[in-house]
Amino acid sequence: MAKLIFERPTITRLTPGVPSKHGVGTAIAPMPLIEGIKVDDLMDKYGSPLSIFSERTIQKGMEDIKRAFSIRYPKVQMAWSYKTNYMDAICRIFHKEGSWAEVVSGFEYEKALRNGVRGENIIFNGPAKNAAELEKAVRNGSFIHIDHLDELYLLSDVCHRQNLEARVAVRVNMDIGIYPKWDRFGLNYENGEAWDVINRIMINPKMKLMGLHTHIGTYIMSTDAYRIAATKLADLACNIAQKFDHYISYIDMGGGFASKNTLRGAFLSGEDTTPSFDEYAEAITSAIINSQIKPDKLPTLILETGRALIDNAGFTTGSVIANKRLSDSRRATIVDVGVNLLFTSFWYDHKIHPVNSHSGLVEETTIYGPLCMNIDVIRPSLMFPALKSGDRFVITRTGAYNTTQWMQFITYRPNVILIDHNREVHVIRKGETLEDISHNEEIPEYLK
Repeated sequence: MAKLIFERPTITRLTPGVPSKHGVGTAIAPMPLIEGIKVDDLMDKYGSPLSIFSERTIQKGMEDIKRAFSIRYPKVQMAWSYKTNYMDAICRIFHKEGSWAEVVSGFEYEKALRNGVRGENIIFNGPAKNAAELEKAVRNGSFIHIDHLDELYLLSDVCHRQNLEARVAVRVNMDIGIYPKWDRFGLNYENGEAWDVINRIMINPKMKLMGLHTHIGTYIMSTDAYRIAATKLADLACNIAQKFDHYISYIDMGGGFASKNTLRGAFLSGEDTTPSFDEYAEAITSAIINSQIKPDKLPTLILETGRALIDNAGFTTGSVIANKRLSDSRRATIVDVGVNLLFTSFWYDHKIHPVNSHSGLVEETTIYGPLCMNIDVIRPSLMFPALKSGDRFVITRTGAYNTTQWMQFITYRPNVILIDHNREVHVIRKGETLEDISHNEEIPEYLK
């Protein structure tokens, strides 16, 4: 008979509801399966920690967002945000579902091309495009979103020297009632800089103004902010049509839709407070349709949604290393998933589920990663069951940014697997080895 883990006596205040033997408290449900496959089996085969993605969840998210917008607006185009998750397999799923590519660097641009995206289906954002990258994008017919005046002049020079015509859009930042203002990127609406650049593009024979773009921020919980942004872009489009008799092809609303994760320090759960795709769609499409844009001249609506489409599809599994008591008597549980693998732990109070069933008793716990750094905290405080060394857990909604912002630090980065729509399992990124990490290093002769 297995030895039972010791659970220290507790006193729990009862509250209305259906109590367990420990009273009414936080219920932490076990999560033994992901997409119908045993988590234990996956970890036995592919190791711990392990990053897991669900193709079915990605497809469901795409179906939901396309339905929400297409029933309200006649022309909608998705563009996958590479910086959110640029693993080739993940990008190719989104492209298979009809998404273009939205990239913010030459590196991401090359990945999009390698993933089979045609140049005319790539949106090139970002503040740091160089001359060579701009020339390649122009020759490929990509949409280049102008971020600042210096980029405009650099692109103009490239086009004049090479006798090329660029397809461009203007990235616009604006006051949408959320503070601090997201005004680092693009050209400002209120001070006239965006309009100035639009006028310069319209008189430049080497540039064709295709669209207007904004990205109002990240994890935006206010649909009204999107309504204001869409209204201002629509007004700019009307001004362009009135002055130049030119009708833009698209309005790109960027990304920023919130996922169901709960922000660190938030009082209410993200599951309860995050707007739905329908609510975002209602705000954006109503603003454009109700503007002065003629019905037969409505531009295509482009969405660069990343986080809200991939967060739910990602899971991170790991194992408990040890437990100890802190000086204030709280339990500390040390696990093999650190902030080097789960960067979003700095942003979110991620949900964590034991893989297997437990007694139901929970206690205030701090979850620490394995790094020899004080900042390696996965959850500063949560009510959690007592897991012993070797027990396994699942962290949910980890699909966005973690595999692009993770870093090799102290520990190796793990295997990444994909569970496809047929519930077949594929390794889409092999776990690191010492050879992988040392491959690009060079040792001077005198140290050999």
